[in-house]
Amino acid sequence: MYKELYDIPNFINWRVIEKINKGWSADSKFYIEDYYGNKLLLRISDVAEFYNKKKEFEFIKKYNKLNFSMSQAIEIGICNNENNIYMLLTWVEGSSLNDVLRNFTVQEQYALGLQSGKILDEIHSIKLENPHDFIVENKKSKMLTNLERYENSINRVEEDQLAIDFVKNNIEKINLLSPVYKHGDYHVGNLVLTPLNKIGVIDFNRCGYGDRYEEFQRIQSFDIEVSIPFSIGKIHGYFNGNPSIEFWNILAIYVAYTSLNSIVWAEEFGQNDVDGMKRRCLNAFDDYDNFNTVIPKWYKLNSNKYI
Repeated sequence: MYKELYDIPNFINWRVIEKINKGWSADSKFYIEDYYGNKLLLRISDVAEFYNKKKEFEFIKKYNKLNFSMSQAIEIGICNNENNIYMLLTWVEGSSLNDVLRNFTVQEQYALGLQSGKILDEIHSIKLENPHDFIVENKKSKMLTNLERYENSINRVEEDQLAIDFVKNNIEKINLLSPVYKHGDYHVGNLVLTPLNKIGVIDFNRCGYGDRYEEFQRIQSFDIEVSIPFSIGKIHGYFNGNPSIEFWNILAIYVAYTSLNSIVWAEEFGQNDVDGMKRRCLNAFDDYDNFNTVIPKWYKLNSNKYI
């Protein structure tokens, strides 16, 4: 069993190996316990991803200098007769925020949102060592290419043209801020509530650098489904209050784009995931009045309720 793991150093010291079947990552993930009482997270990737995974490992090491609970980088290497890469991280003890957030009062949910927003601000505060050496990918070109792929797909939703036009007409506004280090997938599904009721952060496999405001697009996709108070708290925690209109202008572009692109992205995972993304897309159309407004309904109606 798990023969692909046999040549990983210290494999012989692992007494528990449990496959984790959650999330949309291409990595295989395992929960590990060794005979010394250590709890670990093991990620296995195709060897073709070695460069990207090495870069991800270095990013995680940078984040590990920050003062909040997160996966700590331990080791990276080649395994399975050089067919795979393994990445070994510490395990973050706790429960998925996605599963437990509804158990709290709305004020407590808001407070946890505040905490998550401050953590995101910490992540973005890491200074780029040589900012002029960082080449941010041509995000605009990639977005337009993916948007065209959506337009040619069989999974278009009704009345999507307003969102398509909104992205195309406003795309020059994005990626103008100085790049920051990003988590890349910062939402309730990748946050953990530790035994001390603190937020822990996991799954950095989409980390990198780029536009800080892009990090907030997952609020519309995932966070508001679980808790609007948490979602508002995340924004208030990051900005220490209400954000500027500049933030809303840029975020709306990312939300419109992601709402459409996620439908095509989900196709490889099956019809249930496609249907889920279509539902989220239509909810975004409603929240943003078909992108005739840049501040979503859920924020306008609730932004001052939980302070």
